[in-house]
Amino acid sequence: MARSREAARQIFPSFPENSVCVRWILFSITAIVFFFVSGCAPKKISKTEIRAVTSEIVAAAQRISGHRSGVTIRPELQPSKPGLGGPSVADDIYVSLADGSETNAIKKALEEIAHRHKLSMVAATSPGVVRFDYAADGVRTHTVHLVTPLTARSRAPAIRGRENARLAIIIDDLGYDRAAADSLLALGFPLTVSVLPHLPLSSEVAEETYRRGDEVMLHLPMQSERETAKTEEVELCVGMNAKQVDSALAGMLETVPHAVGVNNHQGSRATADPALMAALMPELRRRGLFFVDSRTLASTVAYDTAERFGVRAASRKVFLDDSARPQAILRQLELAARDAERDGSAIAIGHPRPDTIAALAEGLPRVESRGIRLVFVSELVQ
Repeated sequence: MARSREAARQIFPSFPENSVCVRWILFSITAIVFFFVSGCAPKKISKTEIRAVTSEIVAAAQRISGHRSGVTIRPELQPSKPGLGGPSVADDIYVSLADGSETNAIKKALEEIAHRHKLSMVAATSPGVVRFDYAADGVRTHTVHLVTPLTARSRAPAIRGRENARLAIIIDDLGYDRAAADSLLALGFPLTVSVLPHLPLSSEVAEETYRRGDEVMLHLPMQSERETAKTEEVELCVGMNAKQVDSALAGMLETVPHAVGVNNHQGSRATADPALMAALMPELRRRGLFFVDSRTLASTVAYDTAERFGVRAASRKVFLDDSARPQAILRQLELAARDAERDGSAIAIGHPRPDTIAALAEGLPRVESRGIRLVFVSELVQ
């Protein structure tokens, strides 16, 4: 109260010390301050309002596309923001367009919806994907992903006598970097994208990969022999029983939709442990998932255990980018191509690094020109 009186004296030099109006003046000052503070504070949009906007977005996309669009809605918790009282929900809306020419019409409809609900809208474009972020007072409420599938891919003419040579390339460690995923998917070759679970972009990368027409795998974190190795939020560790493995696997798959198989992330200790692999393989078989052994250790028992439990499986032959130098990556790609020609098929694994993506853009057309067919890894598991 004393501070309020002092503040009032600075505003009103003749502020009365003892008067009935003192309380009235102090109350008025407090009310005015509260009005301006509350008026400037960010207002949290309700879940009901978010869902109403979502319904309008979906209806507009279906109307413009003649109900030919595939639509998926994935609610996502947003980090809390000061003054908003805890985390908020945002809807990720994925729309597969049968015709990319519909993008402009949908964009116009989205702008009208944003204006009607007093939401800001920002667009971002990458090859085959246009994203629109809606926000209320700086807090994201929706992201609309318009995805044009890569239905027609250019192919070099096959050289007679080598049509049976097949090469599958897995790019793993996806889920951290949106730009890396965009650059990878822009290549236009059939790639198998292996996504780490429980990352901020895990679901988004998996969903967009699937809708673009590429193949999704779960990059399954497993315990490493190296004590200095970076651990993931959840990983399979030696000593886990079948129930624990099932629970961890189920949670990972929740964050990587459309996964058709798994390959191990690290796992030099885990894949060498017969008990842990024997706990994992029945869970993969029950879910209809295949297994690709990344072979991070020569003494791995993962592939043999998968075969024993009737899980379709394969093993990696070549790592593309142990060395990050572009020429070294191209040499490894050539090695994978020769393996495919000699054995009929081969699997190579790389990572979404700029040099790797650049090397693939340069080298894959040459691989195809030799009559080697680039395929998804699901075609090579047995």
